[in-house]
Amino acid sequence: MTRSKFSWTKLRSALAVSSVAVFLGAAVAAPLTIPDAQADTAAMQLDDRLYQEFVPNTDPIDDLVLPDVPLEKLPDPEPEPEPEPVATTAPAAPAAPAALPKYTGGGSPAEWMSAAGIAESDWSYVDFIVSRESGWNPNATNPSSGACGLVQALPCSKVPGSGYNPVDNLRWANGYAVGRYGSWAQAYTFWTNNHWW
Repeated sequence: MTRSKFSWTKLRSALAVSSVAVFLGAAVAAPLTIPDAQADTAAMQLDDRLYQEFVPNTDPIDDLVLPDVPLEKLPDPEPEPEPEPVATTAPAAPAAPAALPKYTGGGSPAEWMSAAGIAESDWSYVDFIVSRESGWNPNATNPSSGACGLVQALPCSKVPGSGYNPVDNLRWANGYAVGRYGSWAQAYTFWTNNHWW
């Protein structure tokens, strides 16, 4: 009688330890398997933004993107003395560069990124940067610097094609991000740490 009671006690102890191990294992694994509602919501918002069709603004003033930096008043410059007049004919003033045409086509950010050759795995990084630079408005222009387009290229003329064409702008930005930072992920890290562009 004592022997069978002893065996049952040993068995009960082993079962209790096993049950605790299974319970703790499930408690550790459970948070890893429960879907995160915030992650699902963020993914849906990203999809909504990337596949939304672009509609050009009717008022060009809506294309202006003001910088987020606070303005500070600089001291007034000291006047320079006027030079002595020289009796020569002045050369003709160079012609002002022609304004780039604004983008009037359609499309969505996903279509533009795809056409620009940006890997779909980088779209979330591109979206983060472009959302903050221009709000995905290809006609966005910084009134003080003249930076233009989706990624606010400065000067606008460095974008082959047209700085306002979203595919040209993103194609140029892709080369810039990969060439300077190594990848869009590293450009994103730099942007978040230092406010890129």
